[in-house]
Amino acid sequence: MKGLVVGAAGMIGRKLVERLARDGSLRDEPIEALHAVDIVAPSPGKTTFPIVCEAFDLAAPYVAPKLVAGRPDVVFLLASIVSGEAEADFDKGYAINLDGSRALLEAIRREYILSGGVYKPRLVFTSSIAVFGAPFPEAIGDEFFLTPLTSYGTQKAIVELLLADYSRRGFLDGVGIRLPTITVRPGAPNKAASGFFSGILREPLAGKEARLPVADSVCHWHASPRSAVGFLLHAATMDTRALGARRSLTMPGVAATVAEQIEALRQRAGERAVKLIRREPDTIVERIVAGWPSRFDASRAESLGFSAERTFAEILDAYIEDEHVHIDA
Repeated sequence: MKGLVVGAAGMIGRKLVERLARDGSLRDEPIEALHAVDIVAPSPGKTTFPIVCEAFDLAAPYVAPKLVAGRPDVVFLLASIVSGEAEADFDKGYAINLDGSRALLEAIRREYILSGGVYKPRLVFTSSIAVFGAPFPEAIGDEFFLTPLTSYGTQKAIVELLLADYSRRGFLDGVGIRLPTITVRPGAPNKAASGFFSGILREPLAGKEARLPVADSVCHWHASPRSAVGFLLHAATMDTRALGARRSLTMPGVAATVAEQIEALRQRAGERAVKLIRREPDTIVERIVAGWPSRFDASRAESLGFSAERTFAEILDAYIEDEHVHIDA
């Protein structure tokens, strides 16, 4: 079993590599080798198998063929420019999120042709709930049409279509997973428009101020980094015959308002932590978030074995446990 993780230096990619290193196997097969790449070289921990870590720009034309030349059995395509950055830098968003992704699909198709149709890897693509756009029903099912209202959502939706077509043609075996907003993200804030959902929890837990740019009534769909890794691993190992032609699924999550997030913080860390949240409305972020859905019917994904937390308190507890957060009594 050989694996390729594109976007391995990002938060989810890093946690995925750590989990693969800990498990040492995938699809009940020992991992023979892993190739981990990103715009900066990943720095994984100790592994029981060889791992090659390299820095590449997926938008560069020579990169995709190089990445699949070794014919990995499973490819995790996580690399992307986050929502806020894709909206601010149109060219960069399309170069990475669309052109880079298509280049990887094309490189796989060429290896398929060169192998006489023998090479057909499983490709797991991280899509997003941003592929949907308002107006929304009460809860969005997988049958709801894709009308994204951001460049980021548009780029993800296009790759979903490509993934389905390349799978239909037999060049690869693709699974697209539409991730909820992953909360709580450890580390430094990023440029994602949704970053404040993590910031209003992560920063106060560390004794720092956090900026809240939207109203407490804003409701959103969340899952933990722990669940995100579980989604990826299940997508890499599931029987894809049950997917049929619809290769992308909305992942399970928790619908929670900002007020409910803050209450979970209050229950875990007290009023002192809550007082570190600074309300500073931002019209740009408000507009972007207003175009996102807040509740989903993820029954199709759940019927296929995907699972996540059931309450926001569980999401916050996962962060505290996984990141070894100390809370002063």
